[in-house]
Amino acid sequence: MAAGMLGDVYECVERCVRAVQSKDARFDGWFFTAVLTTKIYCRPSCPVVPPKVENMRFYPSAAAAQQAGFRACKRCRPDASPGSPEWNDRADLVGRAMRLIGEGVVDRDGVPGLAAQLGYSVRQVQRQLQAELGAGPLALARAQRAQTARLLIETSSLLLADVAFAAGFSSVRTFNETVQEVFALSPSELRARAKRPNASVTPGTISLRLPFRQPLTPDNLFGHLIATGVPGVEEWRGDAYRRTLRLPHGHGVVALRPMPDHIACQLSLTDQRDLAIAISRCRRMLDLDADPVAVDELLRADPVLAPLIEKAPGRRVPHTVDGEEFAVRAVLGQQVSTAAARTHASRLVQSHGDPIDDPGGGLTHLFPRMESLAELDPETLAFPKSRRTTLTTLIATLAAGEIDLGAGSDWDKAREQLAALPGIGPWTVESIAMRALGDPDAFVASDLGIKYAARELGLPEAPKALTEHARAWRPWRAYAVQYLWATGDHAINKIPAVEIAE
Repeated sequence: MAAGMLGDVYECVERCVRAVQSKDARFDGWFFTAVLTTKIYCRPSCPVVPPKVENMRFYPSAAAAQQAGFRACKRCRPDASPGSPEWNDRADLVGRAMRLIGEGVVDRDGVPGLAAQLGYSVRQVQRQLQAELGAGPLALARAQRAQTARLLIETSSLLLADVAFAAGFSSVRTFNETVQEVFALSPSELRARAKRPNASVTPGTISLRLPFRQPLTPDNLFGHLIATGVPGVEEWRGDAYRRTLRLPHGHGVVALRPMPDHIACQLSLTDQRDLAIAISRCRRMLDLDADPVAVDELLRADPVLAPLIEKAPGRRVPHTVDGEEFAVRAVLGQQVSTAAARTHASRLVQSHGDPIDDPGGGLTHLFPRMESLAELDPETLAFPKSRRTTLTTLIATLAAGEIDLGAGSDWDKAREQLAALPGIGPWTVESIAMRALGDPDAFVASDLGIKYAARELGLPEAPKALTEHARAWRPWRAYAVQYLWATGDHAINKIPAVEIAE
């Protein structure tokens, strides 16, 4: 299923009916099925007997189904299905708005704050979201709060009154009413029904599952994050990738473990209000809302890529939890080895990062704020003067808020602004577009690893010629990069052996 097809999916009744009758999990998150007789809504793969066709109605979002008066199914839990791939793949107003709603902007700044970040009027934002999703920004944010509340109710030991405010509700009364309306159960009934073997014992620690669409090959995803990890900010401990998170109300530490049908996630937060945004950033970092079937189907049409996809389908693009952090790291990685880039980043972290306590591991710092890095002395940087200028100019620009690399950024505008900075060429721009902005069509044609892969596979090696060949891979060239990188014998392609924590 290609990007930009969400409207076509839920409006095509015959196609939706086939998906529901076959319980096709590939469509989970693409649309929701509401049943007129029971007044519930489900994901397409719901295990119950499919309803009669005349009793089915289809909606593009859980918020739209809730707004139409339907409750979430207790069997398939549609509120916990993978998110729509649309919001990762689209750079238009609706896609940017949905990513920002996932980041909690509406809860923190209201609809005017969302509109301001997008550069549109409140009316325009409301009209376009309503037209495409059947719900406005407030309803979409409300649906997200309900999902966050359910997670906290079922996986934590927080008092229910504390859950209400941690999930973003303005009052306990609104929390109770929303949970009852969405799930047809009170918060206390939800907690009583939940089987909570992983319920938090330590205050602020939450264990949950992050769903994804099959297939998923975790090797390059986790291998890349681990191999390029910055000491003190990231680590591979035991069988989990761990890292620190800078969040709106405090900070957190996350541990992520790849499992056959989900990613096991354990979050330690200094403020529970950051739960929803922490989950959103982890899902985005691991590219969990991608549609691997659509990606691999298109790329498999190239006979050069087909064997690579058959060998390990479902590769994801490793993203980041902080666009500005990655941009700095991309410049540090220009024309040096992975080890050297990690060393440079580690020095910045030790000198300018905020220290934290990590009782469960060896993490020591949050990656520095741009405002802190703006104070660094260029003479302390152990690389050529021209690259010092590149780094300090980038940092100053980011610290001043002149380039937006966040979830709601305009990808084309960010590319233009980055390319205008001294010392930032196509490789750096496309690396940031792929890993920080999340553009699924970003393509690092001049990357050394891509050049080696092209030579081995008989593809054009010259960036211009390879870019021309790669036109057939659009709009998924960032995924093609992952398959090409995987041909090399590099640490980014492997999950290390399990370490025994000391």
